[in-house]
Amino acid sequence: MHEGNRSGSRLDVGAWLSLTRAARMIQLDHPLQKGMPIYPTHPPFHITLNNRHGDIHRGCGMSSSNELIITSTHTSTHIDALSHVSENGMLHGGIDAAKAQQGTELFKEHGVETIQPIFRRGVLLDIARAKKVDVLQPAEEITAADLELAAKKANATMNAGDIILLRTGWTRHWTDSRKYLGLDSAGTPGVAAAGAEWLAAKKPFAVGNDTAGFEQIVQTNITMDAHRILIAQHGIHIIENLDLEELANCGRADFAFVTLPLRIKGATGSPLRPVALV
Repeated sequence: MHEGNRSGSRLDVGAWLSLTRAARMIQLDHPLQKGMPIYPTHPPFHITLNNRHGDIHRGCGMSSSNELIITSTHTSTHIDALSHVSENGMLHGGIDAAKAQQGTELFKEHGVETIQPIFRRGVLLDIARAKKVDVLQPAEEITAADLELAAKKANATMNAGDIILLRTGWTRHWTDSRKYLGLDSAGTPGVAAAGAEWLAAKKPFAVGNDTAGFEQIVQTNITMDAHRILIAQHGIHIIENLDLEELANCGRADFAFVTLPLRIKGATGSPLRPVALV
């Protein structure tokens, strides 16, 4: 285990494992299951047993079963690749979106496979707690002032390359799909353009929250300005449908954020299983 120190700069694997084993691990994802909320622009999640025990009999007595899944890459807790959003026909960095998506192999640029495994510092801004409520209201805008207040209460600096997560308390609606998606109300809470600009100025690697759309969704006027500003303009990934309740109650605003996007070549997003180490 100590051979990694011979060069003087290589990772001491034993020490690293000791630190991670001593940390509390908090799951930040929702399980993939039938009936979970799916944003209306994405196809529904479907899973069924493809082979059942007993369908194939082997001489040794062994039997097996497996599933077939049909899903969007933007199902449940997931990350948006930079190919997910364009502005005036351009992906982030001035890449022509039409040319990037030509052919049968999905996106030639900014596919989700270009996102490396994520092991970064995370910061939680608990917007609901900062505003002294359990959950934000439908279609409520998280303003720059709300972000400033939550950052002050978190007492944690935000550095370039961090993961910034916003808690609205909306997870409590997860088991009621129509309520969670804001289909039976004015919409769902989140940042609008001003809040997105505030976040972009911190230069995070990614931002995320506990709703299906990340930004303020007003059902009568859906504009998606935050996606446009963060992804297309600034190259900042968005993570949606997080479960931030346990993290919000752990007593720490900063943590190690760990997750691995699936390497789906050319895809615009990937399901995630993120964890916080505190």
